[in-house]
Amino acid sequence: MNRLVARPGFQRWAAKFPLTRRFATRDGADMFGLVQGFVQSQVLMALVRLDLPQTLLDGPRTVESLARLTDIPEPRMHVLSDAAIAMGLFKRQRDGRVNLARKGAALVGVPGLQAMIRHHDVLYRDLADPVAFFKGPDDTELARFWPYVFGGGTDIPKDDARIYTDLMAQSQRLVAADTLDAVSLRGVRCLMDVGGGSGVFLEEAASRNRDLQLMLFDLPNVVEEVPSRLTDVARAGRLTITPGSFKTGPLPNGADAISLIRVLYDHSDATVMQLLKKAYDALPEKGRLIVSEPMSGGDSPDSITDVYFAIYTMAMQTGRVRSAERIAGMCREAGFSNLRIHRPRRSYVTQAVSAIKDT
Repeated sequence: MNRLVARPGFQRWAAKFPLTRRFATRDGADMFGLVQGFVQSQVLMALVRLDLPQTLLDGPRTVESLARLTDIPEPRMHVLSDAAIAMGLFKRQRDGRVNLARKGAALVGVPGLQAMIRHHDVLYRDLADPVAFFKGPDDTELARFWPYVFGGGTDIPKDDARIYTDLMAQSQRLVAADTLDAVSLRGVRCLMDVGGGSGVFLEEAASRNRDLQLMLFDLPNVVEEVPSRLTDVARAGRLTITPGSFKTGPLPNGADAISLIRVLYDHSDATVMQLLKKAYDALPEKGRLIVSEPMSGGDSPDSITDVYFAIYTMAMQTGRVRSAERIAGMCREAGFSNLRIHRPRRSYVTQAVSAIKDT
């Protein structure tokens, strides 16, 4: 069947025959959508770098005014704005002015999305030669952007730590909200967020659970940014911050729940197993583990996580996207039981696995 479909003559026939015309047209359009995907991503990058979505948030503008504002030649701004309209980000009003479409407004409103898009030029450069990339380069720019994945990470310069901490913090809000909508903290006395960055997940957890004690464990240069975010919690005596690296030492004791939010997919299987075992050792009996991050579709590859996140983590050179079933299996191997897979409403943002320490 594949050999038949691959024949140009069959394609011409299928596009004309009434019973196959719809499928041939749809497949052709889908294929061209894949072909132009890179161009769409670059259009998106240009829109964000030129701050056009933010500009149009204040109201519609003429193409001429957008051209003057951005120092883009007017004919080229017409092409860019038309591309944005075709992609569903902008819309044209009856008077000819350009305005934000609903999807474009979401581009502004989704926390951290524009920051991630601006940062994608790093990934694009690593993928400039995709064949060389999949053969396995000795070095990638993205790996240098996320230096904490190598070694213990305790010697990362403060400026570098601030860059990736800010980027993670901006995009962490959706993950935190979706995780806590799906996984209850009922009965938890003290939650320790390992690799919790500047405390976004703990901030969300604290707002939903007024009596919850909080612990944060992350690299020294990362946790310096936490007090300003969790000032009220810290003043109330609910926050304990412990600097350190889970690669080079044990996790602190004292929490009856540990969260690993977008941590495992940054690291190799060996590092993940070590971390899960350390989490098991740090928890008391009946202690709870929560893992939340984008997860692979496993035997049924997902159109987002098995494309974007799988390639992204490969470019980091140390991580990989795993299915919920694979993560649950690793938790079981580390000693946990009562494994449960949660499906938050936006699986492209995150999925979750929870487990209990039964001794």
